[in-house]
Amino acid sequence: MLIHKARVSSLFFILCLSAWPLFTKGQSGKTFIKQAEWESYIDKFNQLDDEVYVQDIPNSGAKAFLENKIPLFDCPDKQLVETYYFRWWTYRKHVKKIPSGYVISEFLPDVPWAGKYNTISCAAAHHIYEGRWLDNEHIISDYARFWFSGEANPRLYSFWAANAIYNYHLVHPNVELLTSLYPSLKENFSQWEAEKRDSTQLFWQVDDRDGMEVSVSGRLSPGGKGYRATINSYMYGEAEALSQIAKLVGDESGHVFYRQKAEALKELINTLLWDKKAGFYKVIPKNGKGGFSPVREQHGYTPWYFHIASDSYANAWKQLLDKEGFYAPYGPTTVEQRASGFAISYEGHECQWNGPSWPYSTTVTLVGLANLLNDHPSPPLNAKDYLDLLTIYSRSHSLKKENGTTVPWIDENLNPFTGDWISRTRLKIWENGTWSKGKGGVERGKDYNHSGFCDLVITGLIGIRPQEGEQVTINPLIPAGKWDYFCLDNLMYKNHKLSVVYDKYGTKYKQGKGFMIFVDGTLKGKAGSIGKISINLGSG
Repeated sequence: MLIHKARVSSLFFILCLSAWPLFTKGQSGKTFIKQAEWESYIDKFNQLDDEVYVQDIPNSGAKAFLENKIPLFDCPDKQLVETYYFRWWTYRKHVKKIPSGYVISEFLPDVPWAGKYNTISCAAAHHIYEGRWLDNEHIISDYARFWFSGEANPRLYSFWAANAIYNYHLVHPNVELLTSLYPSLKENFSQWEAEKRDSTQLFWQVDDRDGMEVSVSGRLSPGGKGYRATINSYMYGEAEALSQIAKLVGDESGHVFYRQKAEALKELINTLLWDKKAGFYKVIPKNGKGGFSPVREQHGYTPWYFHIASDSYANAWKQLLDKEGFYAPYGPTTVEQRASGFAISYEGHECQWNGPSWPYSTTVTLVGLANLLNDHPSPPLNAKDYLDLLTIYSRSHSLKKENGTTVPWIDENLNPFTGDWISRTRLKIWENGTWSKGKGGVERGKDYNHSGFCDLVITGLIGIRPQEGEQVTINPLIPAGKWDYFCLDNLMYKNHKLSVVYDKYGTKYKQGKGFMIFVDGTLKGKAGSIGKISINLGSG
């Protein structure tokens, strides 16, 4: 077994673990998922893992770190449950201690293109959205501060920083964090405008800096530049979040200023980037000729991530289930399959966005779909479609090793038809029949932290919809009659412990029949069947 860092001694690990604060605010009352149930998954992952890169929290400390920090999940689909815990187990590997606190990495090995402490801004918003469900006051708040500490470049890649940080605040209220970062977040927005906004009033981005190199639309313009739904949606998310943050910190003029910027950009996205003929958001190559890229690309669903899209545009989602569109057994594909530029290539660059499935994009798309199903009065897709697509994503977390063993796995890009991890297949023989140090070294993409999964279960499938104030809405995207039981337990939300329980017959969790919401162990909402419930977190 290859070890690229010295193993942590037992004494050093114990000292480090003692520095990880455990917070159990609100953790009173009932628990519905037994400790042994989730611990068995951690034991399995540890047993199967080749711990190539020992991190600050090694496998031997995974249980101790995750205990009381993660929400617990249970349902009849045990493969889905396994993927949920697998993603928390892998996320833990990327939590790194630095002198000023904590950061989250994307790759486990140090890669040449990363910044300080091996950080990369490309998937940092995914890190924050996922990590906001950890019951720890410091990990994500420290990480947020890091990006604006002067030690990092938050604009090296597209990064919806203010939006992600504000959404962390909706789960763990932290006005002090927002107040301290507000000047930097405003300056960050101004710098994006100076660097990437031109006379069209749209933002442009290079496909590679969107984390989407070798894209079909990128090839249509010198340097891969284009007016993309991605960067423009991200900047809408930034402006809208800055408006909300301004209001919280008492800057009323800033609240109005950024709200106006957000609304103006929303209008531009919905008019200039919407191809009426194709019924889809598309890239306009930045080459002076105008006109849309001829293909639909999966990132055209990004506006729904930020609640931008008009209700009248919802039929675009039918392409997600179309086998000539984006649907595939290990998909979705990053480009519609009917397009002339669609390719699944094992030549050239190892990370191509012209066909392969990418967990990064799948995450954005499924958040967008959950928003569509929550916002739209009569969406063209339904809860069954969400669960089916989440299940495909879950089943993709797999690798058959050379010895025939199949193990849980998350890596870079997938062959959408076979489930093969393309970059891994390419990189393991890249240089003289083996791994290339210049490409990141041995098993570069193993446990790749470039996407979300647990957040999709929590906010989409189970339906916890974070919001301001003491109200919380729970709207599960689970088809009626699909499961006899499910539970999300130990979820810390605004200093309260939430448990969402469905028990068709009352025999699984022994709290009676039906759909129930518990706050700090007290039953706060109940219905005979699964459905949307809004409750007040306080007394009464």
